[in-house]
Amino acid sequence: MVQVQKDTTILAAAISAGLYINAACGGEGVCGRCKVILKKGKVAAQPTGHLTSEDKKRNIYLACSTEAQGDLEVELPVESRLNLEGLTQEEVKKRLSKNYSLPEEIEPVEAKTEEKFKYSPFTSKLFLDLPKPNLDDKISDLERIERQIKQKTGITVKQAGLANIKSLGEILRSSDWKVTVTLAKKEDRAEIIIIEPNDTSARNLGVVFDIGTTTVSGQLVNLNTRQVLGTKATYNKQAAFGSDVITRIIYAKDAGGLEKLHDAVVDDINEIIRQLTEEHKVDLNDITVIVCSGNTTMIHLLLRVDPSYIRRQPYVPTFNFVPVLRANEAEIRINPRGLLGCVPGVASYVGGDVTAGVLSCGIHKKEDLSILIDIGTNGEIVLGNKDFLVACAASAGPAFEGSGMSCGMRASRGAIQKVKIAPKDFQVTYQAIGNVKPQGICGSGYIDILSGMFEAGMLDKDGKIKEINHSRIRKGEFGKEFVVAPKGESATGNDIIITEPDIDNLKRAKAAIYAATAILVKHMNFDFSDIERIFIAGGFGTYLDMAGAIRIGLLADMDKEKFVFVGNSSLSGAREILLSEEAKKTADEIARKTTYFELSVEPGYMEEYMAALFFPHTDLNRFPSLKK
Repeated sequence: MVQVQKDTTILAAAISAGLYINAACGGEGVCGRCKVILKKGKVAAQPTGHLTSEDKKRNIYLACSTEAQGDLEVELPVESRLNLEGLTQEEVKKRLSKNYSLPEEIEPVEAKTEEKFKYSPFTSKLFLDLPKPNLDDKISDLERIERQIKQKTGITVKQAGLANIKSLGEILRSSDWKVTVTLAKKEDRAEIIIIEPNDTSARNLGVVFDIGTTTVSGQLVNLNTRQVLGTKATYNKQAAFGSDVITRIIYAKDAGGLEKLHDAVVDDINEIIRQLTEEHKVDLNDITVIVCSGNTTMIHLLLRVDPSYIRRQPYVPTFNFVPVLRANEAEIRINPRGLLGCVPGVASYVGGDVTAGVLSCGIHKKEDLSILIDIGTNGEIVLGNKDFLVACAASAGPAFEGSGMSCGMRASRGAIQKVKIAPKDFQVTYQAIGNVKPQGICGSGYIDILSGMFEAGMLDKDGKIKEINHSRIRKGEFGKEFVVAPKGESATGNDIIITEPDIDNLKRAKAAIYAATAILVKHMNFDFSDIERIFIAGGFGTYLDMAGAIRIGLLADMDKEKFVFVGNSSLSGAREILLSEEAKKTADEIARKTTYFELSVEPGYMEEYMAALFFPHTDLNRFPSLKK
């Protein structure tokens, strides 16, 4: 129960109560995902085209455009939830760590510890057994520590911090001059971050995070052994305020909006850190550094910096490079004097997640041409080799992440992720994440469905469902639709379907990604035949069926051996930076070296995009393997 003022929307009331409704458009009334059932009470609702006649009979309203006029009793249908509400704290913990499950493949991918860079962690601990002062050795306490560090490591201390200096005298004498210092090194110089009594040098941990628009992923790393101790992932709670960065940038300008967006992502980070420390029985104070990677908007929101200039011409962010900060400045709970490093970005729509991806894949040092495609709402693409890097971002929209779709959902528990359609009788077999009854369809499932429908002859080139007499094909309120899972098999009690408007959304999303990749290659005077490797990054990429993605025209028709799945390359790159000063320098170089290519001012992009608005493409000569 929550108390609100009259004329408060149901969505705003839910947020105040700590409930997470699937409001992908940020409450603008355009996605139709925030459906609720009014059980009791009086409301004032704005007209909308997202409610069917059947919805209205069931007393269903959109939470974002329905205002309370008195006491209400509201039910949240399963398909409108972000799977966190109505749970005990223990159940929330389980949901955060398990029900939003990253692919089974991601753990081994992320646990690889191939050494690409010289080991030199972001922070290191050094135990000092200091000689006690006497009449012949009367240098100050701080100088005594600096002298010992220089003697043992050759490193010159340039900074210590007032908080350390204030407590130094007492710590040294109470510990019999035996202390551990935590250092942040830069070449032959260092800053003393923490001074602790006794020997704690065996306990030095760091965490890395990929802050995605949809998902927040984190890892706990032993900085002494380089071992990944654990990986966790959860929804980005900012999804309650919009599914894409533009919607969130707009929301940030509302009163208190920036604070809410900041608090949402920091809550996710702190919860993951808490889970990892509890599961691995480590002390929070032993975590001395966190490295975060994410798109430019996500890092601005993490640091509570106004992101509004990102979407205003000439599209200049407040920063691309951020100096190392104290984690507590961003309200991240690790050691109170622990550090926060952010992977540098390239431009407003190509952020540190792409820099980290290039670092992880090694494109920047390869002789041959490679492409990195980070498939998500923004669809970032990088082309290059050791001589050059050029990047662009395609506004693909959130369709492949399940937003704005009749039965779409993120890749969480209950999402249909793999689908096979029999060409002759159109019978469907599918697999849902968690091997439970399905609630909806995620991006990889949609690729399989489109590919299967097209291969079975159900779809024409324009993405329209053909007139076929079959029980799974029927006329719906917004055109024809195909039943993937009948209501008897679903967790929602409703048919799980794909509609012609859904197909149109997916068609536009795949066209944006393909067109951006094609125009980038063409702009640099290359052909796809010149490309040696294409790296597919992101949680979405881990599930992607290559043949299906090519069949629908999402990816170029190339030898499948040239495609490499790299999982969460953003997280991998952040981990490299955590463990190596050399990697950190290289990331800086990659970000400075990368040229941002603005698609919106490229004359040929719209033509390329329009040509890609077919399955697989207007020009079938680009897809020779699909010719019959």
